[in-house]
Amino acid sequence: MQAPQGNPLLLSHTLQELLSKDSVQVELIPEKKGLFLKHVEYEVSSKRFKCSVYRRYNDFVVFHEMLLQKFPYRMVPALPPKRMLGADREFIESRRRALKRFINLVARHPPFSEDVLLKLFLSFSGSDVQNKLRELVQGVGDEFMTCRLATQAKDFLPADIQAQFAASRELIRNIYNSFYKLRDRAERIASRAIDNASDLLIFGKELSALGSDTTPLPSWAALNNSTWGTLKQALKGLSVEFALLADKAVQQGKQEENDVVEKLNLFLDLLQSYKDLCERHEKGVLHKHQRALHKYSMMKKQMMSATVQNKEPESVEQLESRIVEQENAILTMELRNYFSLYCLHQETQLIHIYLPLTSHILGAFVNSQIQGHKEMSKVWNELKPKLSCLFVGSSNMPTPPLSPPEGNFFSN
Repeated sequence: MQAPQGNPLLLSHTLQELLSKDSVQVELIPEKKGLFLKHVEYEVSSKRFKCSVYRRYNDFVVFHEMLLQKFPYRMVPALPPKRMLGADREFIESRRRALKRFINLVARHPPFSEDVLLKLFLSFSGSDVQNKLRELVQGVGDEFMTCRLATQAKDFLPADIQAQFAASRELIRNIYNSFYKLRDRAERIASRAIDNASDLLIFGKELSALGSDTTPLPSWAALNNSTWGTLKQALKGLSVEFALLADKAVQQGKQEENDVVEKLNLFLDLLQSYKDLCERHEKGVLHKHQRALHKYSMMKKQMMSATVQNKEPESVEQLESRIVEQENAILTMELRNYFSLYCLHQETQLIHIYLPLTSHILGAFVNSQIQGHKEMSKVWNELKPKLSCLFVGSSNMPTPPLSPPEGNFFSN
């Protein structure tokens, strides 16, 4: 981790520095056999490494497993689920987006970005990438074994680290809940824009169908024959303008999906990885430490009992040897516990470095709304003059206004 001089615990990254570490694209490789195969391939392109490689979902799975094995005390984003059967286009596209978010979060994470695992995954073009990834981790040990500061982690931690951890965990849980609701609303807004496009398209088509109707006029309507003919002529061409309106609405919905919903999903993935890390800390190293202490306590009791009962010297020596081993195990677990808290402190800082992403998301949402309404307004204004002929009948009556007069439209 990059840190200011003096305290390696503190991070000095900015959001822009993190985002500029790399930009990775994940695209589906077109298959002649279609997208409904069990194995879908992706082209993974890294701007930093200036190369593209082909990866399958299982390659991501092994990469994810090796990251967790090597960096158990860091935020490793979760992978999207694997669906064996019935993987339709919508599911495959959703998984592609999730894989893209995953690899970009990893590529921008300070320790991961400098690790050989990432470089191999993004640049190795051989067919046995999974074995190569496993070979890199095998026999090396995790970050605790390789970090030169691991055994000194306690010296850099604040005295109230446990209280800070609890407070940070609660804050990030609240942030996650709020962003989850924001993402839900943003998805609904984008979905409504696309639904609006469909409605506008159908509306225009129905107007055009009305104008193209070839049913002969009955004699009852003969007096207004020219009026109906004029109306039909005007209605026939309106589908073009409504199709353009629908296209603008689709563009707005897609833009909000890409620029707003995806950014919210990216941040949610990061926040979820923090929550997962907190659980690993409590259920993993902390739990193992407590079990080791309990086991040590039981051994001490056995030793005291054996001494009181004057048991054979050999059995006492064996107990003493086991107690020494357990003391070493406890010491190691204590060091791991402090190193886990050390990493948690840094990962918490990383979350707060990412928090300004909120302004990017809000800016993208506002710009999308402004641009979308501006373009829709332009098409509506161009459509308005074309409706004037709809209000001119056979008697050449003056054209009425296109908007109701001021006041209550429904007044008696």
